[in-house]
Amino acid sequence: MKLFHALLLALVALQSLAMADAIRQTKGSFYDAFRQLDVDLPTPNTYRTASGAPGSQYWQQRADYKIDVSLDESLQRITASETVTYTNNSPDSLRYIWLQLDQNRFAEGSAARVTEAASSKDQLSYSALARQQIYDERAHGHELTSVTDSKGKDLKYTIVDTMMRIDLPKALNPGDSHSFKIDWAFNIINNTRVGGRNGFEHFSESDTYIFFLAQWFPRLVAYTDYTGWQHKQFLGRGEFTLEFGDYEVAITVPEDHIVSATGELQNPASVLSRDQ
Repeated sequence: MKLFHALLLALVALQSLAMADAIRQTKGSFYDAFRQLDVDLPTPNTYRTASGAPGSQYWQQRADYKIDVSLDESLQRITASETVTYTNNSPDSLRYIWLQLDQNRFAEGSAARVTEAASSKDQLSYSALARQQIYDERAHGHELTSVTDSKGKDLKYTIVDTMMRIDLPKALNPGDSHSFKIDWAFNIINNTRVGGRNGFEHFSESDTYIFFLAQWFPRLVAYTDYTGWQHKQFLGRGEFTLEFGDYEVAITVPEDHIVSATGELQNPASVLSRDQ
């Protein structure tokens, strides 16, 4: 009986160590009791093995984009339009789709802004006041002007903070595709004051701007067999899985600007000098 008791204690201790290891963060030494365990303890099925490798019936959705975007340097503003073709390779019939509107994290009342932690001191720093001033000067976030299907008919949609759900006119069955169009605009954030992964910086000496824009277009969130729609709110931290697809993007900027972007330039002769 004593031996059994000792073994039981040892098993409990090993289990506790295993649990502690599972909820230990890989990006830091802090303890996270609410860490999701899907990656560490996967359940094998026909779509993926326990190792995470694709299974015999693995599938992945596809989203193709055609985007036309213009930059207004004087207003620090983006105006754009995109046509998205979404292909349902899953075995499920989908009655709606979800998109990310990452710029909405800067909007008034967003989850990111209302959950910002305040300093423990009884005084606000200059940077905190400057950031609030930027928010007060003008509105931020995606301004949607049109959401239509391929025939120009309005689509019903719902925006919840940084997430947007589009209700499809009919179920998107396995193997089918659906095309829709979104027109939008947004005021570019002042990165010097607010920070983040996108924005502009103004150089007063030469009165010039540099723009770095990430997370700037409405994009499909991932739909997978293990989590369904990945529609967690974006709080300014973390990364997201996105669907593969092709991008055809036309970028219009002032004549004295140089654009750096991923992809293959289609019209170098018309936008670059001989030396460039």
